[in-house]
Amino acid sequence: MQPPKQSLVFGFVVVPNFSLIALSACVDPLRIANGVLGHPTYRSVLLSAEGGLVASSDGIQVMTQHSLAEAPEVDVVFVIGPNPIPRRGLRPLTQWLKKMASLGLPMGGIDTGAYLMAQAGLLDGYRCTIHWEDHEALAEQFAQVIVTQHFFEVDRDRYTCSGGVAPLDLMTYLLTQAPGSRQLANEVANLLVVERRSLTDIQTVSIIHQERVTHPAAVEALRLMEANVSEPLTIAEIAQFANLPLRSLQRLFQQHFAKSAERIYLDVRLSHARILVQRSDKSIREIAIQTGFASPSHLTARYTPRFGASPRKDRAQRKQGLAFKERLLS
Repeated sequence: MQPPKQSLVFGFVVVPNFSLIALSACVDPLRIANGVLGHPTYRSVLLSAEGGLVASSDGIQVMTQHSLAEAPEVDVVFVIGPNPIPRRGLRPLTQWLKKMASLGLPMGGIDTGAYLMAQAGLLDGYRCTIHWEDHEALAEQFAQVIVTQHFFEVDRDRYTCSGGVAPLDLMTYLLTQAPGSRQLANEVANLLVVERRSLTDIQTVSIIHQERVTHPAAVEALRLMEANVSEPLTIAEIAQFANLPLRSLQRLFQQHFAKSAERIYLDVRLSHARILVQRSDKSIREIAIQTGFASPSHLTARYTPRFGASPRKDRAQRKQGLAFKERLLS
């Protein structure tokens, strides 16, 4: 393969509290691709609002090469999002992203980077994805954005992924595009010892995968539970839809989980409630309704022994912990 005349320059903007593993998962496939090709086809440039050191979410500081004001020309822009999403101080980044979009540059959001792009109005009318914890918040706050649960999305000139190691999937996909090739992407994936996931693969926190459930009837019953959180079915209805006698379903759950089907269903609903408690601004009443509980007090009575704190206290403790973390990294 003949080397192109110029390198393809990726500009990665890191925001304080960014995900270090997500940044590595973006940059390393490009580095390895250069090794496979034998010449520097891809180049990475690290950017930040002010330049200099930026702390990741685990406290490790990374030296960025340029501030946004002094950023060199790049061919693609990616934002590596922070956790939690900051409520202030984003105006310089938002303005810079809009400027880059006005120049026609392809743009990407990694993890909560998709949220920052949506906030700048750069994902209106586009498909995008984000980490499952923030999926609902993004979908609710930006009605013009089409939010999916895929590991990564490529919609025209917008690239997003769910964070963690999902950037490996996005970047290896992009390596199939010119000046790369499918062979290059496969070689990079092999050297990274990863199995490439496709545009249609879905991120999930399903109990089916967590517990490695394979029995067809148990899988069907769990899918029914996870699909009916706000308006719970009865266990008898689940057994009927799963084509099992009620007693057989109960016995199956005891064998697989050492818990009743009712207990597992409650756990599914409570897990969903906790995501909303910790990751959304919904009222406890709204969360109770959305997870199939008759009232906030009903939710609290079930939630407290399960997680060791009431929904309100759990939310307050998370906010206090995040505020403390921000002070440490500031």
